[in-house]
Order: sequence, then structure tokens, then C-alpha cells
Amino acid sequence: MALDTTQLEGLHIVRKIRETIRKWWNIELAYADATGFVVDHGKGVVVPPHNRICQSCLSGKEGFTRCNRSIEKAIVGLRGKDKVEARLLGPCHMGINVIAAPIVLDGEYQGSIFACGFLLEEDMATARPTVIDNARRMRLPVVDMDRAFDGIATLARRDFDYFKDLLETTVEEIVEFQSTVQQKERRIAELSRELGGRYQFGNIIGKSQAMQRLFALLSKLVESDSTVLVTGENGTGKELIARALHYNGPRKDRPFVAQNMSALNDNLLESELFGYMKGAFTGAARDKPGLFKSADGGTFFLDEIADCSMAMQVKLLRVLQEGTFLPVGSTKPEEVDVRIIAATNRDLRDMVQKKQFREDLYYRLNVLNIEVPSLRDRLDDIPILADFFLRAHAERTGRPLKRLMPELLASFFASRWPGNVRELENEIERLVVLSGDTELIGPELRSVGGHTVVVVEDRALAKFREKGDLASAVSALERDMIERGLVSCGWNKTKLAERLGVSRTTLIKKIKEFGIEERLGDGGDAA
Repeated sequence: MALDTTQLEGLHIVRKIRETIRKWWNIELAYADATGFVVDHGKGVVVPPHNRICQSCLSGKEGFTRCNRSIEKAIVGLRGKDKVEARLLGPCHMGINVIAAPIVLDGEYQGSIFACGFLLEEDMATARPTVIDNARRMRLPVVDMDRAFDGIATLARRDFDYFKDLLETTVEEIVEFQSTVQQKERRIAELSRELGGRYQFGNIIGKSQAMQRLFALLSKLVESDSTVLVTGENGTGKELIARALHYNGPRKDRPFVAQNMSALNDNLLESELFGYMKGAFTGAARDKPGLFKSADGGTFFLDEIADCSMAMQVKLLRVLQEGTFLPVGSTKPEEVDVRIIAATNRDLRDMVQKKQFREDLYYRLNVLNIEVPSLRDRLDDIPILADFFLRAHAERTGRPLKRLMPELLASFFASRWPGNVRELENEIERLVVLSGDTELIGPELRSVGGHTVVVVEDRALAKFREKGDLASAVSALERDMIERGLVSCGWNKTKLAERLGVSRTTLIKKIKEFGIEERLGDGGDAA
């Protein structure tokens, strides 16, 4: 990791040490990179030592060049040093001292912090003729050489030891700061990799036809940067889809920000989304950036978008159309570049017709639409979802993996699952907790609140005992429920589909798959 000197300037302790050294000895600290090049000089900034000779030397082209070469020549000796120790590196081309301490990060020399333009008190007598002679040879524009020499900072041996300690402390603070930055960056990289893995499309579980169609659509949208509207019932995994699109797309290294639009009233929501300026309202003691600004360059997930008021819809429309917004209390628009992914469990088209949702915003959001299937329309996925949640709980708690009895798992197929995958996950966790140390979880622990539990029919159990596999038992249960349902509903498939909690298309497909019409005879279909 290269040394970032711009960050070091903001370190309080480094700033205080530099001010202390300047105050007591009129000596300036500076940074040099690994080649010995003075960092400030690369920025066009020249802060010369506080004496007339050095100032005059740095003011001319030749003197500036020779000063830089002197620093590079002196500091080259620090390479390979891994100990934080300030070293007196001898005189520069003018005969004035240079001192430096190496900055080493992870065993690699990154540069140094140095100072020049001073002499030790004990060397003043011998240094005087050399410095003055060099200054005259270079024809520096100095009128009184003796007086200019007396202006060079001088340090007694005791003061020099203090100076070295401060220089070494500065390097230690720099190394500690850079190490902390490295640790944070490594952690961010780890989290980014973890998130990228967690939200891969392969981690969205499902083998049913409905999910296969969803995966095919996602693979087409992943490289797109267009606005997406995700629709589906609560608990189907709309935010999981949004995160997968983000972490597998072109903005994966930028922020993913999510906000439930129904969680706050309009005033609070506006402040949260767009931020506010100091003094915009009582309690606004400072400027606060909003979530749109935090998401700049990344993805903003707007959950429950249908619950926005008409006034808020106007503000959101402006961001989608122009990429600008006004923080609360500001008159200056701010620009953002965000990808919008919105989600809702309501029918926005119907809301538009009823004048409850802006038509222009609807078309801005509905550029690409993803409809997440409900769990009752993907019953084939229940076994693998249950297995996934069982394994996840075991991994999270460090406890042995549990299994579900076939009778219990078969009962899942008879439930409507109004809470969808989220409800299934909660049910699995409840069963695991209530089962204690038992490895095999039985149907007696199955909850009955919130939905109907159908007892597994004898035919299904018989099929399981006969073949010994869950698929046969589940198939027998499905066929039996459909046969009995058709008879009780007078072969009204629409009515039976509603009762079973599946689509009419799914029901007809199952009837054909099991050959029920051929076996029982079709009594007609009222719907």
C-alpha cells in the first residue's frame, strides 16, 4: 500500500508535532517518497527552511535542483532499514545537516519524513566557512553572509535528542495510522467478496420452473444499468433479488443503499433521502448528506415504493429524470448517479388507474420488471429451501444438523404460506429451537397459527412406506388433495385453485400430469 501523504496532513498528532518542532527550533518537516523525491515539490509547494541561505538557494533553478538531489542522495541510505530510527544523514550540498526517519509498512520501505536547514551547536564553528564559501560559489543573492549564517537553526545535543524522539514518534503515528487504514481496506475487501458471494444468483435457491424463468431473466439484466421494478408478495425475497443485481453488476464495488419507503412520514423521509442543510429546521445543527448522496455511483433500493405520498413521488421523479435533488433547506441542486431498483407487493398499474400513483413515475420505474413468484407457486422448491435453512441454522449456531420427518415436510405442501419464503424460514427456525437435542423433527411440533395444516393422508404415507422416498409421498398427497378437491368443488377448477392457493394454470397442469380427468371423468368446469 503506497503512502498517502494527503491523509497524513489531517492526523492531529502529526500536525501537533510539526507545529512543536517549528515553534521551538524553526525547522520544517517534510515527506519524501521511496525514491527520495520531495512530495511537496511534486505538488508545486516549496516550504524552505527558516534561514536566508536555504531560502535563496531554493528560489533559483540551479539551487532548487541541487537541493532536491542532496535530499535524494542523503535519503537513499534509508532503503532497507526496517527500524524506526531518525538518522543524521550528513550535510547537503551547502554543508547544512539533513535528518530523516524511514517509513516502513509491511516490511516495505515507503519513503521517509525528513528535515534540513539546521546545524548542531557543536558543529557551528567548523561548518561556518564551508557554508559561506558554498553560498558565495553559487552566487546566492545574500548581502550579509555572516548574518545569514547566524540565522540557521542550531540545536544543542540535548535538544537534538528531543528532536529525534519527536521525529520517530511522528513516524510511529504514521505507521500505526497506515496500518489501521490497511486493516480497514482489507476488511472492506473481505466484506465485498463475502457480499458478492452471498448475493450470487446461485445463492437464490430454486429448481422450480418459476424460478428457472426468474434466473433466465436475471442473467439478462445483470449487466444492465437500467431502472428495475421488482414485484411480488411480502417474504418472496425482493431485496435479495435487488442485492444480487447490484453485487453481480457493473456497480458492485460501489454502495448498495436500501430504504423502506413506508417506514417514515414524509418530512422524515425527505430528510433521510435527500439530506438537509444546517438550520433547515429545529435540531439541524449541521449539514447531513442524504441516502441518495450516500448511494452516489451505486444502487439505491426503494422498498415498498407504492406507499409513497404523491408529493414524495414528484421528488423521486425528478431524481429519476434529471439525476438531481434538493436537500432540505437548500436552493442549490445536487447531482447523483445512482441505479434505482424499486420493489412493491401492490399492483402499481391498478394504483395508477385509481389515481393513487403517478403514471409518469410508474413508467420511469417499470423500465424492467421482475416478478418474484410466491412460495405456493413454487412448491417444488420447499424441500431444498427447508434443507438450506436447516444447514444455515446449524452453521450459524455450531450445532448438529437436524432433519425433518417426511410427514412434517409433506405437510408443508398443504400450506398456503402467506408469508412465503420468509415464513418458511421462520417456521424452520422455530422447529429447530423447539426440537431441543432431537435430530429428527416430527410433525407434532408443526405450528397451526396463520394457516391451515392438512394431515398427511394414508395414501401418501402408504406410498412413502412402499417406495421409501419423499417425492413419491408428496406426489401421492398432491394427487389425493386434487382429486378430493375436484369432487367437493363440483369440478370448478378456479374455485379449487383458490382453495389450494395455487394458480389455475398450475392446477390444470397437475390434473393433466396425474391423469385425473381420464381416471375420474370430467364433470365439467364452471370456470
